[in-house]
Order: sequence, then structure tokens, then C-alpha cells
Amino acid sequence: MKEQYFTQDNIFKKALEIKDIAQKNLHLKELSIKKNNVVLLVTDMQNYFLDSDSHAFIPSVKAIIPNINLLINLCFKLNIPIIFTQHINSKENAGIMNFWWNAMITEGDPLSKINNKIYIPNSIIIKKHQYDSFYKTNLEQKIKQLNRSQLIICGIMTNLCCETTVRSAFVRGFEPYLPIDATAAYNYNFHVSTIINLSFGFTPPVLTSEIIKKISK
Repeated sequence: MKEQYFTQDNIFKKALEIKDIAQKNLHLKELSIKKNNVVLLVTDMQNYFLDSDSHAFIPSVKAIIPNINLLINLCFKLNIPIIFTQHINSKENAGIMNFWWNAMITEGDPLSKINNKIYIPNSIIIKKHQYDSFYKTNLEQKIKQLNRSQLIICGIMTNLCCETTVRSAFVRGFEPYLPIDATAAYNYNFHVSTIINLSFGFTPPVLTSEIIKKISK
């Protein structure tokens, strides 16, 4: 089920191919991200998924770290709010996930920590217990307090937490963007399926470089 479909050498070309697939058959709108109206959400970039010795390791994750860092660094420079999510479970809050997966990311496990290659000290961290970053968290409240309505969602996994959060953001009235080359899943089919599905009615397919170009103006 796992495969390394993104590498540091092919990620731009592969992401462009995915974007072209999504664009051929779907309705699109113009990208309109504004730096004074957007928040960056970095989803679950924890050692649980980034450590190659972990059973949950995502083979393509190392290839997306540079793009996530580009987004983080630019947002930090432009005073765009950055929020990290950290997925933590117990038997009580895992719900049906407790039955779906053989293991959970638990509080105190070193693998539960956000990887130090992308974490900025003193950033906002929201602990979540389900795929949806909004579910029983204060994320919606945080974004509204910041008086923002657009959300760049990057991180992992494309087809689980990222996709669910995109959909949840949309139904809450936020405008979500999911950069194709700043998120990763266990395999190519999971990744491309998410981009195609979301492009139909939630968010246009977009590359990290396009987002950077828009918010740098």
C-alpha cells in the first residue's frame, strides 16, 4: 500500500501532473489568496509519520518538507498566522478510530512530537483527536479571532486529516487551499484522488509556488 511517489527530484513534475489531471475535467476558479486574510495550517507533521522506523512512516513525506518550510518561512516573514496541529489519541477520545487502526498516537510518546525540522517555537499548537482539525478543538475560534477567512492546509495525510479538514473548513465558511506538493499520503492513488475530488467543489488544485507568488505580492 505504501510507495514513495514524491522525491526531492520529481516532486514539482509529479505535482504538476496531478494538477493537470484535476484541471482537465473539473470546474476551477481563479486563485485569490490574500496575505492579510489567510492562515497557514500545518497538519500533523509529527515524528509518528516522519520517522522511518515508525510503522506509520509516510515514504513521500521528506520530499514535502522543503515546500512546507517555504510556506512557514514566508508566512513568518509576512506576519501571516501559523497554526500547527498535533494528533493525540486516547481510548476515550479516539472513537471509531480505535477500531479502525491497530495503534494510536498517545500523549507522551516521543513520536507524537512535531518534527523539529519544521516546528517554529512559540507557535500556536492545537491538539486534535480526529481527522478533522476543527472537531472539538478551538481552531475555528482561533481563525475568527484573527479575523481571517482563508486557510492554507499542508502536511499529512492528504486523504485523511488534510482532506477532512479542507471539507470541514469549507462548510464553516472558510476558503481552503491545499497545495499539491506540500502534503503527502501513503501512495499516489490516495493523493491524486483527494486532489481530484476536492477540486470539484471545495478548492482549486494549486502548487506551493503559486501560493507563494500570490501572497508575496
